[in-house]
Amino acid sequence: MNARSSVSTAAVAAALTYALLGALVHSSAAAQSLAAAAPAPLPSLAELEAAGARIGQVRILALDIFDTTDPKEDKLLFRWANALHIQTRPGVIERALLFKTGDRLSLRVLEETERALRGNRFIYDVQFRAAAVNGGVVDIDVLTRDTWTLDLGASAGRTGGANTSGVHLKEYNLLGTGTAVSLGRSKSVDRSSNEFRFSNDRAFGTQTALTYSHASNSDGQRRAASAVHPFLSLDARWAAGASVSDDDRIDAVYRAGSVASQYRHHERQGEVFVGSSRGLVDGWAQRWTVGLKHQDDAYAVAPGLASTALLPASERLTGPFVRHALIEDRFEKVQNRNLVGRPEFFALGWASSVELGWAARGLGSHRGALWYAATASKGFEPAPGHALVTQASLSGQHADGQARRQQLGARLQHYRPQSARWLFYSSATVDALFRPSLADTLPLGGDNGLRGYPLRYQNGHRRALFTVEERFYTDLYLWQLFRIGGAAYADLGRAWGGEAANTVNGGWLGNVGVGLRIVSARAAFSNVLHVDLAFPMNAPADVKKMQVLVKTRASF
Repeated sequence: MNARSSVSTAAVAAALTYALLGALVHSSAAAQSLAAAAPAPLPSLAELEAAGARIGQVRILALDIFDTTDPKEDKLLFRWANALHIQTRPGVIERALLFKTGDRLSLRVLEETERALRGNRFIYDVQFRAAAVNGGVVDIDVLTRDTWTLDLGASAGRTGGANTSGVHLKEYNLLGTGTAVSLGRSKSVDRSSNEFRFSNDRAFGTQTALTYSHASNSDGQRRAASAVHPFLSLDARWAAGASVSDDDRIDAVYRAGSVASQYRHHERQGEVFVGSSRGLVDGWAQRWTVGLKHQDDAYAVAPGLASTALLPASERLTGPFVRHALIEDRFEKVQNRNLVGRPEFFALGWASSVELGWAARGLGSHRGALWYAATASKGFEPAPGHALVTQASLSGQHADGQARRQQLGARLQHYRPQSARWLFYSSATVDALFRPSLADTLPLGGDNGLRGYPLRYQNGHRRALFTVEERFYTDLYLWQLFRIGGAAYADLGRAWGGEAANTVNGGWLGNVGVGLRIVSARAAFSNVLHVDLAFPMNAPADVKKMQVLVKTRASF
């Protein structure tokens, strides 16, 4: 190779190197230019709240039941469900919001709005996100996902040795308006019933909740109606409403799980009220309500049925009342407590209500009487993740110089998570009646906590029930429709005192058992289905050695 060839080769190599470096520099500059042109990520809602941002445009995004962009939900059946289902109208969601354009952004208000929206059976999920930020104003997207709301079918259950059944047609979100309508026939140990129900929490584009129901029963009929503008939020300033009901039925007194006597009970109730509040002040909401209440209980012998020698005394009380409520704004968002795989809001703050009323003879009352009712609850966190919930109640009357028909109750519940999938639950409940009427009893059996015994197996003026459960929550999500959990449990209880007490087996009763919990997560009728096997301990010969219970409840 000569010198000229070497110089030529070196020149070409230098030119190629220079060109490559130039391309790399140009590419880097282009990348930097594109990065600079890309929109910066929006601040978080917490950062925007800290900066004092105000709410601009609020956009409602009501989504389908199933997200078909998710391969797990991109199924023919789910696409059909989305096509057949009528979406919730944006106006229904908008009227339920506790914030509006111009308000200062508050995470507390967003969380309270989420609690309110999730309280609607036709809503499965709720999310809030910042859509745009401009000059201290943030646009908010409200994303909701619907549930399947048409329930056409049959139901069956068994509790305490008694069967229940029914057929029904229910629509929880008629034409996307938030209106619930149902028509059905049911049969229980007490009666068979044909019933129609209607309700809308924000009827006719207002904030007023309307309800109406009518039932033609085998032992009478029941009608009820109400129109109420409630305290819509912790910061709400007023409430008002009216309600009436008329229930004519046969009531039964049970002894050892069997009907001891029956009588006709005609109960009429009515109430009108107005309420006022200063709203949420330093984390507390204080409310005052005044109104007029009517309670009329008439009792009569039921011809052809096993009647008692003594009937409860008929009683009519009508008069004004005043009610005071105090609520602390303290809620914890958790998961896998009373539901499976769904967000839950535990009220850990103080909540109380005290009502005093005077029944006046001049308004038709049978006697002059002071009535009173009080409830209180408070939650605690003895350790991170643990929850201790306490509740107490007191009600009664004071007439003719003495207290009568008093009922005192207390309950303690402890939730102790052991992992994301396991939780130890325990509860203790005690109730007592003082100077009760013949109509006042405290039943205990398979239908109210003592799962290994027939329904209403014991009755009395005193009652105690203790429960422990080891709960587990699986990550199974069958067909993206059903969430699965279960429990192993033990119950111990007793009801005693009074004319209806179980004189054959009136001591402490206990049982152990296991159960399956199934939640239909995407349906508006997604109560928790309980399937339990309960085994009574030291049971007498008249009690089956195993009780099978199938029922739906609002929680685990």
